[in-house]
Amino acid sequence: MTQRHKISSLLKICAAALVAAGIAGQATAQTNPSVVQTDRIIVKYKGDSDTSKTGVAARGIDRARQALIDRAGQTYGATMRALRATANGANVLQLNRTMSLDEARQLAAELKSRDANVEYAEPDRIMVPLATPTDPSYTQQWDLYEATGGINAPAAWDKSTGAGINVAVIDTGYRPHADLSGQILQGYDFISTTTIANDGSGRDTDASDPGDWAPAGSCGTGIPAADKASSWHGTHVAGTIAAKTNNGLGVAGIAYNAKIVPARVLGRCGGYTSDIADAMVWASGGTVTGVPANANKARVLNLSLGGTGACDTTTQNAINSARSRGAVVVVAAGNSNTNAINSNPANCSGVITVAATNRAGGKASYSNYGTNVTISAPGGDNGAGILSTLNSGTTTPASDNYAYYMGTSMATPHVAGVVALMLSANPNLTPDDVAAKLKSTARAFPAACSGCGAGIINAAAAVNAALGSTTTTTTPTWTYCAAENGTCSFTGTRDVRYGTATSFVTKTFTGSVKCSNAVFGDPAHGVVKSCSYSSATK
Repeated sequence: MTQRHKISSLLKICAAALVAAGIAGQATAQTNPSVVQTDRIIVKYKGDSDTSKTGVAARGIDRARQALIDRAGQTYGATMRALRATANGANVLQLNRTMSLDEARQLAAELKSRDANVEYAEPDRIMVPLATPTDPSYTQQWDLYEATGGINAPAAWDKSTGAGINVAVIDTGYRPHADLSGQILQGYDFISTTTIANDGSGRDTDASDPGDWAPAGSCGTGIPAADKASSWHGTHVAGTIAAKTNNGLGVAGIAYNAKIVPARVLGRCGGYTSDIADAMVWASGGTVTGVPANANKARVLNLSLGGTGACDTTTQNAINSARSRGAVVVVAAGNSNTNAINSNPANCSGVITVAATNRAGGKASYSNYGTNVTISAPGGDNGAGILSTLNSGTTTPASDNYAYYMGTSMATPHVAGVVALMLSANPNLTPDDVAAKLKSTARAFPAACSGCGAGIINAAAAVNAALGSTTTTTTPTWTYCAAENGTCSFTGTRDVRYGTATSFVTKTFTGSVKCSNAVFGDPAHGVVKSCSYSSATK
C-alpha cells in the first residue's frame, strides 16, 4: 500500500467529524455525527504495567505476539503493525486498511481469543469536538449572571477566583489571544498522526492550534462537501474557563485567576482515543513515555469532545489514572439529542457529565440527556449562544476576535470553571467530594429539562459548600474487570468485588485475581457473577 493510499484511508475515518463545528451564522445547532470507522486497534497484554506510574516503557511486540496478531488479521484480510505504546501500558496497532467499528471490534475479539496473554483489545475510536457556532447577535454573557439561565458567577467571585488551580483543556490546542494573556501554561501536542495534526509534524511541545480546517473532499469523496473553516474550539473553551477579567477587554472567564494547560488532541477530522487517553494521564501529572513531564499538574480536566458507543477500557483506565492523582474529569454529554448512555466518554465511570441548557434554563434542543448526566450548565441554543475568545482566521490563524458558539462543549467549561473555583477555595476536596457538592448545590430547572442531572450549576452555592467542608470523604468507583472464571487484572493493591450488583463479596488483592467461587465463595448461587475492582489503592 502506498503512503498516498494510507493517508486516504485515514481521512475517510475522520470525515464525519467535519460538520461537528457547524457553519457560522446558522440558526440551529447541528448534531454531531459519530465516526464509525477506524484504522487502529488498542491491545493491552497481561503483565505490562501502567507506565504512567512506573515511567518504564511498555513491552514491545515480539515475534511470538506478532505471529498471533498476523493470524488474527488474516481472518479479516488485514495486517497490523505496532505503532506506539500508550501511557497505561497498552500498544496501538496500525491496520493496513480502514474498517467499520463493528468489524474492528470483531478483529479485536479474534486477537484476544487467539492470545491468552491479551488482557483486552478494542478499536482506537475517533472523538470529535462537541460545539456549534451561531451568529454573534448578543454582546452580553448571560450565561454567567442572568437569574433564569445563568450560573450565579458574580456571587462566587467574592469567595474565589480560581487562583492556584490549573485546568487542562484537552482539545484542539489554543491560539494566543489578548484576553488569554498570561493564562496559558506550557502544554503539549499529543496528536500522533501528521494528517490529523495539520501542522506538518506529530507529537511535540507546541500545543498551539494551527487550525482544523479541511478543503472540500479532503477527508474522503465529497467530504466535506464544501471547504470547512477552522473552529478554534480549544481557544473558545479556554476563554470560558479563564479569560482575563477586569482588564477592560473582551469577556470574563469563570475562574479568571486559574491557569490553562492546553493538551492538543483534536485536529483535522477529530482525534484518536489513544492520544486523548495519554493526554489525560499527562495533564493530571502521570508519566507518558517520550513526553516531557508536566510541570503544571492540572486538578481539572475539561473534555469537550466525544463519540458514540460504550466506554472503552483505554479511556476508563486513563480516567481512573487521572482521578488517582486527584484530578476532576469533566466531560460533555454530547449534541445528538439522544441518551448520553451511548456517548463516550460521557458514559464512563468517575466523570462529571454535563448537559446543556438554554437561556430560559431548559434543555438545549441538541443536548444529550439521561441517567448518567451529572449536572447541567449553559450551552446556548437558538438566538443565544455562549460568547468567548476565538480567532478570525478561516483556515490558518489571523487576528483575535470573539464569537458565540453553542453546544455541550460550551456547557462543559462552565462546570470546569466552577470546579476550579471550588478547588481554589478548598484544595483538599477529592473528585468525589466535588461531584457530590456540585449536585447538592445545583438549582432547580426553571424550564423543562428531563434527564439533565441534578440541576443547573450554581457557582456561588458550590463555592460556599467547598468552603464549608471540614472533612473529606472518598467513595470509590468500581470498574468491571472480568466475567466469572476470568482473570481480573489491575495495578497496585485494591479491593475486588465478586458477585452481582446486589449480592457480592469483597476481598483485597495485588495485581490480579481469578474471578471464581473457589477464591471468593459463592455470594449468589446459581447466578452468573463478575468481578470489579475499586478505584482506591491500598
